[in-house]
Amino acid sequence: MSNVAIIIPCHLDSIRFPRKLLYPIKGKPLILWTAERIASQTALPFYFAVAGEALVEVLRSHGYNTVATAADLPSGTDRIAAANAQIGADIVFNIQADEPLVTALHLQTLLKKIQEDNVAMATLAAPFKSLEDFRHPNNVKVVLDAKGHALYFSRAPIPYNRTTSSDPELMLAQCYHHMGLYAYQAAFLKKFCQLPQGRLEQMEKLEQLRALENGYRIAIGLVSEPTLGVDTQEDTVTLERLLTAEAEAIADASPGCL
Repeated sequence: MSNVAIIIPCHLDSIRFPRKLLYPIKGKPLILWTAERIASQTALPFYFAVAGEALVEVLRSHGYNTVATAADLPSGTDRIAAANAQIGADIVFNIQADEPLVTALHLQTLLKKIQEDNVAMATLAAPFKSLEDFRHPNNVKVVLDAKGHALYFSRAPIPYNRTTSSDPELMLAQCYHHMGLYAYQAAFLKKFCQLPQGRLEQMEKLEQLRALENGYRIAIGLVSEPTLGVDTQEDTVTLERLLTAEAEAIADASPGCL
């Protein structure tokens, strides 16, 4: 079996929500919710590719592995590639540091896709739950070919249904909600970071378009439920609600004490 590792790129320079990874969620920094979730869902080794001493201190004080990376790297993928130059995995998972609801099923689906589809890169998508989510520019959309590979990613609602454009169910059925989890073959990851940014990538601000623009296939694993990305402070309220509901469900499922 290939040597597989999870690498989580993290820094504190978020434009929409500065220092969000240290923001307290139910009394605990967001980054630790992500770390604890990954540890509970997989036995794969995982590392945080970090820029910023504050994050290193928090993670190391709780026993998590960190790899220092330069602060001026242009993307999270570049940060992962730099970290894997030290780690040396054959297959690398990219999990976003602000997505603390990753499940074992997400990781298993991603690994199966990159191993069985013979592609350089794989990612995940889920059905949209509502027309409002479909239309929101923070939710990235992906449309697929007949073999389940990505045709295009966009922040805009795609595809446009020229025949019956008023039918929202038909549009939702042809498009999926892209999730920010990736798996790469290590050789491709190194090559990807050396490719120039493409025009579509620069317009959409979606780095996965660089792979498509350069002729690489991206396999899409479909799952029923997306993760939650914390992009704004308002998202922390949703996360707290979901964490509370999850804890209550686990408590209800536990056998009572005599």
